[in-house]
Amino acid sequence: MEPSGYPTAQVVPEPYDSFMRCHLRYYGYFRGEPGAVPPPCPSGVQDPSFGLQQRSSPRPEDGALEPVRSRGRGFPGEPRALFALPSARGPLPAPRWPIECEVIKEAIEHIEWVPPEPEPFCQPSSHEQAPAGSSEEQGTVVYHLSPVPPGSCFTRARAGGAPGPLSSPAATLEGPQDTTLLFESRFESGNLQKAVKAGPYEYVLTLRPDLYTAKHTQWFYFRVQNTRRDAVYRFTIANLAKPKSLYGEGMRPLLYSQQDARSRGIGWRRVGAEVRYYRGGGGEEPATFCLSWSMRFPHDGDTCYLAHSYPYTYSDLQRYLRAVVGDPVRSRYCAVRALCRSLAGNTVYLLTITGPAGGAGKRAVVLSARAHPGESGGSWAMRGFLDFVLSAAPDARLLRRLFVFKVVPMLNPDGVVVGNSRCSLAGRDPNRAYGTGCRGSFPAIWHLRAMVERLLAEREVVLYCDFHGHSRKNNVFMYGCDGGRAGAAPRLRERIFPLMLSKNAPDKFSFPSCKFKVQKSKEGTGRVVMWRMGVTNSYTMEAAFGGSTLGGRNSHFTVEDLKSLGYHLCDTLLDFCDPDPAKFQRCLAEVDALLRQRLGSGESWSDVPTSDLESSTSGSDSSVSEGPLARPGSPRGREGRGTREDILVPLRHPGRLEPRRRKRLRSRRARNALRRPNAVHQSHAGVPVPPWSLRPRGQPQVPNTTGGGRGVPEEPEQPPGAIPRQPDPTAAGRGSHGRAAAGDARLQGGTRATGPRRTLQPARAAAATTASSRGTDVALPTPGAAAGGRGGRPGPASPRCYACARR
Repeated sequence: MEPSGYPTAQVVPEPYDSFMRCHLRYYGYFRGEPGAVPPPCPSGVQDPSFGLQQRSSPRPEDGALEPVRSRGRGFPGEPRALFALPSARGPLPAPRWPIECEVIKEAIEHIEWVPPEPEPFCQPSSHEQAPAGSSEEQGTVVYHLSPVPPGSCFTRARAGGAPGPLSSPAATLEGPQDTTLLFESRFESGNLQKAVKAGPYEYVLTLRPDLYTAKHTQWFYFRVQNTRRDAVYRFTIANLAKPKSLYGEGMRPLLYSQQDARSRGIGWRRVGAEVRYYRGGGGEEPATFCLSWSMRFPHDGDTCYLAHSYPYTYSDLQRYLRAVVGDPVRSRYCAVRALCRSLAGNTVYLLTITGPAGGAGKRAVVLSARAHPGESGGSWAMRGFLDFVLSAAPDARLLRRLFVFKVVPMLNPDGVVVGNSRCSLAGRDPNRAYGTGCRGSFPAIWHLRAMVERLLAEREVVLYCDFHGHSRKNNVFMYGCDGGRAGAAPRLRERIFPLMLSKNAPDKFSFPSCKFKVQKSKEGTGRVVMWRMGVTNSYTMEAAFGGSTLGGRNSHFTVEDLKSLGYHLCDTLLDFCDPDPAKFQRCLAEVDALLRQRLGSGESWSDVPTSDLESSTSGSDSSVSEGPLARPGSPRGREGRGTREDILVPLRHPGRLEPRRRKRLRSRRARNALRRPNAVHQSHAGVPVPPWSLRPRGQPQVPNTTGGGRGVPEEPEQPPGAIPRQPDPTAAGRGSHGRAAAGDARLQGGTRATGPRRTLQPARAAAATTASSRGTDVALPTPGAAAGGRGGRPGPASPRCYACARR
């Protein structure tokens, strides 16, 4: 039984998966010693062995991934790894590296620690010139890794990286009196390429660009040994890419000491004085920028790590998921399965979280993180969300009873493993590939988009949020979508959720920093593509690498600050779906007043273009053309041309500006479907899609009707004793023991969103509990309907599913 008193839902394996698992176990086709029996699949975990689109087989000689041929031809290699998900016992699946990467044979794991006092920003330096002696031309190379050959592309991967003995990239100490630091970065998420000793205690560092590219240098994470306590060290990173950084606003790097972790329980902390961020002295193009800082190490002969942000590796995620799977309580309502495999063969995990009650009437929430591997704060925010929503708190039980959560905690595991800043092993930014990326180059993005497409055909997706990090602005904020539609109410809906979040986290979240402009360069981002698919509340949440300047704070974010964002997101979701519309209406009026104040003169702003209301949302240089894309694993021509599939596929999907084509005539069956508002059709991929997806461009939407005129299936009739549907479009069913219950677990210091407490009448609450226990949930209409419409595709142009766009 769940703590809330509801019966436990048993996980029923797929018949085909069960049959094949038993069949292969009988014949011994699995990894392990001959005659060994693989462990059974733990509770709450579904075996993804035969549902993956990308399969690979390890070769006997080096364990490298090779493409698996069709079943008809056969393949003489080793059998596939069937049990690749974290289990409650046994070793974790080893991360797979590209064959070009050397990996040291030791696991790196750090403890979590929160400083007892806030860590303030340092005083920003007004000097932008290079410090004396920071040139690497006069120094001695003490660490150098062989770079990936320019123009190469990903071909294969293996557990442990490159085969054969490891090289020795670090300089050799001449004796105990030698004070040279020993550098190392050949571990998960490390990316130091070169270190030059420019003085007795001064080093010029060069970061490795993202693999198979020549740029994107921002994230850094490396290890040093042979430290001296009394010396003042000066480090200069000489090849950063961005012209502006929070280091120029007082942000400081992070230090981790192994001696302090063992003896005092101290983890990551901010260090550094005289922090400077300036343009490099060379005249090369594109220009490079330098980060320089001074610091002292806490101990002699210590092993220390330096990082741009709190690291969160792929192995950290696997350890966390193994703990969830091994917990008999949390595994009841959290199913861990594989969304797909990455290019290197690492599992991209998908978590489905919901209560044991039936989910026919539940709405969905989709969350994802780490599309950009260098933005590790997104993983800590996701960790906080999972900690809360899987807890026994009353609000967590209420969330699981009302919603189905689809969570992808790490979209780009390959980039996280190798220490990239923005790209995957395809050499491109995955957060620009939602609208055009093919399955062969961006498997996680393709499968996430397909999963949301199927989810929209089954139920309403009330929220999509992708967790990111920001390097140029402090605080936490969101990017949303406003297509410039006429009328005030439709343009206000996307701003309600961020405003409520700012009220629940006033010392971290900045609503004035939020932007809702849809730029041409951001057409391929997750938030824009999901919004065009029909998710009205589609956001990118940006957590600064630095810290907060709100609520009297002027200090760095800690791990707990980042984790608390997950709790505040849950808190705001309950506010947003409150049955009492008072909070929603107050926030609606407040947003309207803010936009009128920004426009000035008190005139109406409903027809003003979005570009006149707010500035650009540009936060990266990823929209700049990076050249043609070659499909990983395929031969690349001398000019670097991509394959025919990579060139043609982007033209088959919406979300990309393309030349106007001649209008195609619909068949009689498709035209008749447009007149049936509740019909559900099958796309070319076999995915049910609503009929408005088949509507030609420019045709007006089907009017909203009581029967569900948006093309979604009608809600099933309520059984006797259930709560009738509420005519108020802002109402949402809630349990009486939810927010108002005594002993509610909350974070200290947070404030509530404006409006009365969310409570239900006793009779209504009892009926809600009865309905949920029967598998029938309380009606959850779209909260934005009170602002002038129901949830649906927000733009003026008609939405089209990706499969049907090929017609």
